[in-house]
Amino acid sequence: MTLKTLNYGIIGCGMMGQEHLRNLALVDGAEVAAIFEPDAGMRAQAVALAPKAKMVSSVAELLTCPDLDALLIASPNDLHVRQIREIAATRPLPLLVEKPVFTDPADWDTLSTLEYAAPLWVAMEYRYMPPVAALLEQAQSVTGGIKMLTIREHRFPFLEKVGDWNRFNARTGGTLVEKCCHFFDLMRLILQDNPVRIMASGGQDVNHVNERYDGSAPDIWDNAYVIVDFAGGARAMLELCMFAEGARYQEEITAVGPDARIECLVPGPGRFWPDHLGAPPVPQLIVSPRAPKGPQQIEVPVDPALLQAGDHNGSTFYQHDRFAKVVRGLGVVEVGLSDGIWAVQMGLAAQRSAQTGQAVALDAQGRMIV
Repeated sequence: MTLKTLNYGIIGCGMMGQEHLRNLALVDGAEVAAIFEPDAGMRAQAVALAPKAKMVSSVAELLTCPDLDALLIASPNDLHVRQIREIAATRPLPLLVEKPVFTDPADWDTLSTLEYAAPLWVAMEYRYMPPVAALLEQAQSVTGGIKMLTIREHRFPFLEKVGDWNRFNARTGGTLVEKCCHFFDLMRLILQDNPVRIMASGGQDVNHVNERYDGSAPDIWDNAYVIVDFAGGARAMLELCMFAEGARYQEEITAVGPDARIECLVPGPGRFWPDHLGAPPVPQLIVSPRAPKGPQQIEVPVDPALLQAGDHNGSTFYQHDRFAKVVRGLGVVEVGLSDGIWAVQMGLAAQRSAQTGQAVALDAQGRMIV
């Protein structure tokens, strides 16, 4: 069946925006029609990836382009809310917005009351990594009901980005928002529950300490522990270390219940795996029942073409494939604005806990109880 072409308008084509371009090229019927990217270097790279796209000078100009079917925001974090509001007021097309959906606690009211007259999907692509998706499918039934959930990410430091915006909390929202909103989203998804209390410890101990940008020292954290209590009684923990790129696997997710433990092991970007070590590791799913004992290990390979298209184990493609179905009226939004807000609120609460040394309680809407 020949699909009608979906024309996308892209806002922001830096490192992540270009990953979106490469993955959209793999989605049946998807075309990039217009791009707003203010940085000349990034714009040139975007042109190479999407030579048919019209380059525009502002969000406002992009919204005047005819025949657009969908929009994507992949700009720096602190611009998301402003751009969402502009689109909502001008031309609310189906929108995929990169995480985190906001960075400033003051924006909670703006987004929680936002009226957006089209589907809005928050880009939480970690849900769609094949090994994570396999764990999600089986975790509750295999474990007999999850009581403990642990997510560990041992990875490389923040990469260099345009204007070094990702070195500063004021623009990123802080590491536990910028990076870890993915993991807080996974906690809620895996447990099918909302958090009620968060405790954390974190800081900047190794990375970027000797860097200076316009005389300012980076203040972005590079490690943390976070413990989360959920309403239904389950507990979750995050362990983040961003100076551990020597690890074989980048993410390890473990869920444990009265019947069994299930875990998935996810490697980092293949482009960072050293040639002298041979082939990069393959993602794994491991089920370890209590009785009879005997771990069951399954490889969960990812299509090599999808690995070439980005750094997220094929998940960016799977996310786009589902979002395209929503745009065509053939699917439903799987990661809504509420999910994006909760993930940020959990990150903000964790950062407050780490800064104050006190646990932070959350109400039923995800607001911090101070």
